[in-house]
Amino acid sequence: MTSNLFKSILLLLSSILTIIGIVLSITFGYADTNLLTTWEAFFHFNASNEHLIILEHRLPRALIATFVGASLAIAGALLQTMTKNPLASPGILGINAGAGLFVVLAMSIFQMTNLFSFTLVAFLGAAISALSILAISSVGHGGMTPINLTLAGTALGALFYSLTQGLLAINEAQLDQVLFWLAGSVQGRDLHMLWIVLPFLLVGWLITAIKMKQLNLLSLGEDVARGLGLNILRTKFLIILVVVLLAGGSVSIAGPISFIGLITPHIARKIIGTEHQWTIPFAAILGAILLLFADIGARYILMPQEVPVGAMTAFIGTPIFVYIARKGFNKG
Repeated sequence: MTSNLFKSILLLLSSILTIIGIVLSITFGYADTNLLTTWEAFFHFNASNEHLIILEHRLPRALIATFVGASLAIAGALLQTMTKNPLASPGILGINAGAGLFVVLAMSIFQMTNLFSFTLVAFLGAAISALSILAISSVGHGGMTPINLTLAGTALGALFYSLTQGLLAINEAQLDQVLFWLAGSVQGRDLHMLWIVLPFLLVGWLITAIKMKQLNLLSLGEDVARGLGLNILRTKFLIILVVVLLAGGSVSIAGPISFIGLITPHIARKIIGTEHQWTIPFAAILGAILLLFADIGARYILMPQEVPVGAMTAFIGTPIFVYIARKGFNKG
């Protein structure tokens, strides 16, 4: 059993790595800047082009990548605990696709441009997707088993994706703007967008922090957890609420970025153990690190053009997903 001291050291070191990732994200890119330029931009700002790029473009990008990566990782960990499905995540279960469909509807049909409305629409799409998947997977033989949940999520995700493509086909004026967003990106976002989404993300984080020990009971099985006094229905409702807040908020600001919510909880459990008061914070930090460094890499592969960070996370996550699917990770 890994000692609590060792786990604390791991969390500290990974937090330091996150800070390093934020600094590197702010410092490096197509414009030629260095650490000294970054320091001067924060403490001796002179309105030069380099300083403006650092503060107005790269700083929001780094902070959004940090919060979105952490939020998607938490959402994935919660879904995997609730469903006991090692393949559960907002992306695999179609929640991201549903949120994305509603955002595309808002952009292409209703011509919405208000950022706050954008966020609410993404939340609505995530909520409808989550409830639809849970309802469909609960009907029929066996109830909401991991395989039923995965099949329902995959089917609905494919439906949402097809509808999204159909909307884009009949509204070419929005095509370029929406396609880059659908690939998943933190490029071109500003701090105002983060301030709109951040309260929803923080509420999801807070509920998770309060309920982490109860998640340990749920992971023992519903019968055992119920015998120990856990209200299963209320706990599942809170998990769904948190997933909607985190996935919907993340999609509204960065598009449907895949695989972070799937792979980071598995890595966290293998490294730090299965107790949720350790697993979830560590998974959140890993999610932030993964998205930060994926975004940095996305700037250099086809420079001066940028690869959407969603393509980078898919490139990293696909082999890990195949391994998980073949080996069938269990909760321990």
